[in-house]
Amino acid sequence: MNTSINRASPATSKTGFSVASRIGALIVIAALGACSSGVKLDEAPVEDRNAGMATGNGAGAAGNGADSRVVTPVSVTGSEIQQPDSMARIVYFDYDSFEVRADYAATLEANARYLKADTSRRLALEGHTDERGGREYNLALGQKRAEAVRRALSLLGVSDSQMEPVSFGEEKPAEYGFDEAAFAKNRRVELTYR
Repeated sequence: MNTSINRASPATSKTGFSVASRIGALIVIAALGACSSGVKLDEAPVEDRNAGMATGNGAGAAGNGADSRVVTPVSVTGSEIQQPDSMARIVYFDYDSFEVRADYAATLEANARYLKADTSRRLALEGHTDERGGREYNLALGQKRAEAVRRALSLLGVSDSQMEPVSFGEEKPAEYGFDEAAFAKNRRVELTYR
């Protein structure tokens, strides 16, 4: 004779789920229901911004083949300004360093004299690195190099309003290559007059 009796505990139902698990499930369903939005995404208003534009044949609104929108040309300031030829405008750096070397003191002094003589001139200090290191690291190192040159020129009497330090990191190499000579040419700050 089998003396064991199958009895459900008072906290479980016939299906085997406890009352606590059922309450938990109801709370989750209520929370998800409260997160819903009343906005019907299928009925959102859509504005056709291509009305009157080309319909696949390349014709514009006037039907003459030209786009009716106007594109204004971009002017890059500084590219047309004559750069001073008589003085050096590049400061090179050691590997993983932003310390201005003493052998570039004459370069910085000549540029400082030029800027102090013509206070309307502006100078972009473009910091560069070689390709070793991560992109973010190289951008930060290029910025530190540009800032170091700005500080040196500032100590020589150049107004901070005349200088703008910017970093290009490894994005604009002066020389392509994977040897130390190429790397050394890329670790630089270029002084570009605007």
